[in-house]
Amino acid sequence: MNTEPSEPRFNWWLVLRLCTFQIGSAMGDILVTSIWNRIMIVNFGFPALPVGLLIALRYLLSPLSLYAGFRSDTTTFLGMKRTSYIWLGRALMVVSFPLLGVSITLFDASRNDSFGWVIAVISFLLYGTGTLLSGSPFLALVRDAMPKERQGLALSVVETALILCFPVAAISFSLILHEYTLAGFWELIAITAIVGGFFWVFAIVGVEQRAVIHKAAEHTAEKARAQFHEFHNTFAKIWQDSRARAFMLFLAVATFAAWAQEAILEPFGAEVLGATLAETTRYSSYWQGATAILLIAAAFIWRKRRPEQQTPIAKIGLGIMGIGMVWLALTSLTGIRWMVNPALLVFGIGFGLYTFSAFQLLVVMTSDKAAGAYLGLWTVTILLTRGLGIFSGGALRDGLYALTQSHSVAYGIIFGLEGVGLWISILLLARVNIIGFARDTGRISTTDAQVIGAEI
Repeated sequence: MNTEPSEPRFNWWLVLRLCTFQIGSAMGDILVTSIWNRIMIVNFGFPALPVGLLIALRYLLSPLSLYAGFRSDTTTFLGMKRTSYIWLGRALMVVSFPLLGVSITLFDASRNDSFGWVIAVISFLLYGTGTLLSGSPFLALVRDAMPKERQGLALSVVETALILCFPVAAISFSLILHEYTLAGFWELIAITAIVGGFFWVFAIVGVEQRAVIHKAAEHTAEKARAQFHEFHNTFAKIWQDSRARAFMLFLAVATFAAWAQEAILEPFGAEVLGATLAETTRYSSYWQGATAILLIAAAFIWRKRRPEQQTPIAKIGLGIMGIGMVWLALTSLTGIRWMVNPALLVFGIGFGLYTFSAFQLLVVMTSDKAAGAYLGLWTVTILLTRGLGIFSGGALRDGLYALTQSHSVAYGIIFGLEGVGLWISILLLARVNIIGFARDTGRISTTDAQVIGAEI
């Protein structure tokens, strides 16, 4: 008797339902990285370094995502392969929100309450762990629910939905909370937990059929576990390839430079430009909205362009991002308020071009024989350096302000350094022999490699 499930059919309604999962994800991120950090730094006067460290915590724990994805591949939990892991992770995130409110309540009463930091650390540990436990299984569930030829489309649509949800969540929260009040912050927590929690259930309930454990599945699990123990040798082989090392360095520098502003952008608006909490909450909607629009436009304009031909677009995107960051540095140094929104839009336009092309370059810099190892390495590189960038941005803000006693100079130097870092990453990308890697791994023929090389 054949127990293998038939291949699923593509269903746009199901794809759109899966997209609603990202509503809660965006709401949680805006609450934590656009509102909480500003309250802690501006309203409570805490240093940016510990605030940035807590925001970066989930990225520094990113290797957990590899383990979570592996577990959902090989071991059922409560009778399900993916769904139970997703709901466990999201439940931890829901629990983290009121704990964040408790910490803010303690700080609101007394800035010297050390127990507030203990609660905040526990909250961010739960939030980060929940994000990492559920992220990989969710993407795997999206993949499992689609026929093979439409899996890439479904994943792209779901990831684009996340980017689109960010500006919507930011604008919505800015309309609810114009200036900090403890009651207002608790209102946002309740909305995030209830609305986000609802969509985390609604989006995936019933999508996965209950897993059937049989000998073939157990054999597959044992084989996967054996392969997991061989990861060290696989990564060692990857590391021996100078092209992989060069690409990893490029990813690290570009990601670090792009995200060092994450924890300090809203405090910058308040401390340098005198912007309200509602205004600084919208900052993320400006650049992320521009990113989403450019992603959609790029996908349409260059839909027939081969992944191996994306390097020039990535360079252009990085260059524009650098211009946006230098523009933001000039905004800080001059204190001219009207300059901030155009600077963020320019940065978002470049980020959209870069994200579109870099996502395809990740696929090119991956061999079929070790796809999981390559993609895992690129993913962890991006997450870790994103976390280090966020932490470093906060640390630099504190250190530079202590040296200069000027918020405008401190933020201006950081944004300027980010712009330089993005331009340096263009030079690093130029050193990666992407076409040669694609040729040697069998993605393209020698003739195609010569043609593409001549074009770019």
